Amino acid sequence: MADKGFSFQKPLDGFLAIPEEESVGYTDARAVVVPFGLEASVSYGGGTAKGPAAIIKASHQVELFDEEFWCEPVRDFGVLTLVEKPIAGKIETALSELERITGKLLDDGKFPLILGGEHSITAGSIRPFAARYPDLTILHFDAHADLRDGYDGEHFSHAAAMRRCMDHKNISLVSCGIRNISAGEIPFLKENERRIKIFWAKDRREWDMDDILERLRGKPVYVSFDLDGFDASLMPATGTPEPGGLMWDDAVRILDAASRVSSFVGADINELAPVKQMHYCDFLAAKLAYKILSYACRKK
Repeated sequence: MADKGFSFQKPLDGFLAIPEEESVGYTDARAVVVPFGLEASVSYGGGTAKGPAAIIKASHQVELFDEEFWCEPVRDFGVLTLVEKPIAGKIETALSELERITGKLLDDGKFPLILGGEHSITAGSIRPFAARYPDLTILHFDAHADLRDGYDGEHFSHAAAMRRCMDHKNISLVSCGIRNISAGEIPFLKENERRIKIFWAKDRREWDMDDILERLRGKPVYVSFDLDGFDASLMPATGTPEPGGLMWDDAVRILDAASRVSSFVGADINELAPVKQMHYCDFLAAKLAYKILSYACRKK
């Protein structure tokens, strides 16, 4: 299945396993899932290259009816899934290819949801958004601040994911669930305190939702969700599982509220490293993807 220069998976094989007779074409699809299993700079556990396929496979078990919306939200927006192609060459080349794909989807009026792969993908996918939206805000879920200026000699390391995004001076950052930051990141954080706000996981019982929302209100928002933002008891299948993280209701509450006051324009979910017999992690990631799409494409 090909359209507009893209190759798509058969709807029944793609995200949410939509039957052919109930699927939509490219013109009518509001959302496009982009599997992009980049794994080039992981520094602890590996396996993120297999993340996109695992999420898509698990999504076939996700119930389309959502009790929160009291409907099958996908019927309102329609979704297609790109064929996952091999990622070759240097990380810079891969990020440029992801930039091209994401930019074309934006030009065509689609909501891109990129499934990683490691978190370094965001440095590529964010570029068309930064060019299009002068007041773009990233809503970032993670265990790590990701503000290093490179790591282990790699400028585009997963540990520098948000730092590379902040190279775009028109981007602001709201990070939730952070519980790891290096001493070397602190000076950059302090120098950019007007553009960066971190809501530390240790303080989540005292988080003021209004404080989070005021930083997003009326803005175009790109959601970047590193799955290690969840507590390690909920998400052990990631390269750097961390205790003290978010639970499902914590994350969904923020996403729901944020989507009501802002416009979600794109998203990525990354750092799933599938583990045999832990398919519940794959399923969690798939359900999260469906939630993000539903919030993004909800009728205001």
